[in-house]
Parts: sequence; C-alpha cells; structure tokens
Amino acid sequence: MANSTDSVSLHVLMVADPGLPTRRARAVRERFETDLTKLLQRTVRVSLHTEMIRIDPDNVLEYRDARAIAEEYEHVDVILLLTEIPRHSEGKPLMAEIFPDQQLAVLSCPTFGAWMTKRRLLRVMVDAVLRVAPGVTVPTPKRYTLRWSQWSQRDGSYALHAHTFTGAPRTVAGMTMANDPWRTVPKLSHALAAASATGAFGIFYHSIWQMSDALTTTRLLLIGVTAMTAMGAWLILSNGLWDRPKHESLSRVVLYYNLSTVLTLALCMLALYAVLVVLILGGALIVIDPGFMSDILGEEAHFSNYLDIAWLSAAMGTVAGALGSGFDSEPDLRRITHGQRERQRQWSRDDQNG
Repeated sequence: MANSTDSVSLHVLMVADPGLPTRRARAVRERFETDLTKLLQRTVRVSLHTEMIRIDPDNVLEYRDARAIAEEYEHVDVILLLTEIPRHSEGKPLMAEIFPDQQLAVLSCPTFGAWMTKRRLLRVMVDAVLRVAPGVTVPTPKRYTLRWSQWSQRDGSYALHAHTFTGAPRTVAGMTMANDPWRTVPKLSHALAAASATGAFGIFYHSIWQMSDALTTTRLLLIGVTAMTAMGAWLILSNGLWDRPKHESLSRVVLYYNLSTVLTLALCMLALYAVLVVLILGGALIVIDPGFMSDILGEEAHFSNYLDIAWLSAAMGTVAGALGSGFDSEPDLRRITHGQRERQRQWSRDDQNG
C-alpha cells in the first residue's frame, strides 16, 4: 500500500464482505467519492473489492488480508474494511475502528442497525477517512459523528462504540437483516413442498372444517404460532445452528449470533406460513362448494370459514410435513447465519494452510 501524499489525489479502497456489506458499499460508492472530493478539494477515487476476510483462531479479523488485496491496486492511500462480523469491546458494540499508522479503518455493518441508511454509513466512512488519510489537514467535523455513538482512543487506534443500551438491539437487528431472511425462504422449498402436500388434506377432510369452525380465533392463532415455533426449533437443532462460545470473552457476541438466528428463522417461518396459508386458501376456494360446506357445518359458510380451514391446515402441514425437512443444500445452510458464515472464514483459512 502506498503512503501517497499527492495533494491532488487520494485513492480509497473499500474491501467488503460478500452480501449486505458489498451491497451497501456499492450503493454509496459514488456519493462517497463525490463527498470526499468536495470536502478535501482534491481528486478522490474510490474502488470496491469484494472478499470474505478471514479470522484467526481468536476470532480477530486478518487485517493482513486487506493489505494484501490493496497491493493489487495502484497507490492505495486508505483501506476501508466493511465486514458483517458484529464486533464488541468494552461492553459495547464496536461500530468502527481506525488505525492511523496503517491507513486502515474497519466498519462493522451490523452495528449500524437493520435499516442502515446511506447517510448514516457515509458519515462514518467520511469520518474514518478524515482521521486516517495521509496528508489530510482538514479537521474532522463533529457533524459526521453519529448522535448515538462516541469515539475513544486506545493504544494508537480509535474506536467508535455504539450506545450501551440501544447498541445491542440495533446490532442484533442489523445481523438479522444481514442474514437476508427473505432470500432464505426460497431455500426452504423442500419444506414448503412437504408442508403443502400434508396441509392440502385439510381441504378434503370434513373433520378439519368442523374443527376449524369450532376453534376460537385466539386458539387458531396459538396453534399457528406453535407450529412455526416447532419448525424453527427443529431447523436450529437438527442443523446445528445454535452456537456456543469457545471462550468466555466471546459469550456476548455469540449471544448476538443466536438471537439473530432466532429472529431470522422467525421471519422465515412467518413468510413460509403465510405462503402456505395462501396456497391452501386458494385450493379451498376452488375445491369446496359453499353450499356443501354449509351442509357440513350446519350453518351458512363465509369466507372466514375458508380462511380458518387454510390456517389450521397450514399448521397441520407445518408440523406433520415439514419437521423432517431442512434446507435444500449444505451451502444454503452454511450461509444462513452469522455463526455458520464465520466458520466458513475459519475453514477457508484451514483449507489454505492445509
């Protein structure tokens, strides 16, 4: 990496993890480049490189990997490393850490929250560059510091910590969104197929119609929640998605991993259940004649009866048909949660050393 002090140019290299960090970096790159150019009154070039940065046995990011990547580019002055790993120190989420001597800054994307706006990310990125860029004499404007965060200095580096009380929930929410729960649902197509096949029986069995009509709305909702919880628990336990800390110092971060896993699968199960209800409801409306249903129930059939049948049948299908199913492939399983992806970083390191 070149320590260029050229007064007319500055080259910033963003090294981003695959997935959400890369998408965020790509979304703000042009604006980031423009803002720095106007602020520093010099030509700024921002490059983006996607790479999963490895971690060492102590769960510390290998900054040497980022510097090695920078050697592939010409005259890199500042490296911004955007990672999806939730970082934590001093009892608080660590949003960013900068190393002026190395012209390196590390930003932990999950600590910015679930709905990390471009403006929020840009402010921290600009702040980091102003602190580490060589030859930059512009003081860091306070307006770039987020209201719910604070910089502190330690051992030649600077750390940006989130607020103690709001930082943890924001980090867990950010990790959940980084897991891409909506993109995970299609990876459960086998489970959906099994649940649909079993749930479809509710369309043809009179006893299901009568039971759904007899149950209260509260009990039907409880049955649905129980079915989704059972399926989520099965996926976590059968696929080893629950993490345990290897060291006491990692217990807080691992807690974040597990909470984000639970929330991710909860959103997946909710989406999967909604799709199942819609499918069964459509089938029921086509197959079941309203007059015939009225004869069976002993009262006039309404749309709510069809909805109750679909809801109860979806619960039956989820429990009976989907508990034995899992993810469509091993790669899908490895990418669904932070803990699984972190092990991929370790495996890639072991594979390379082997």
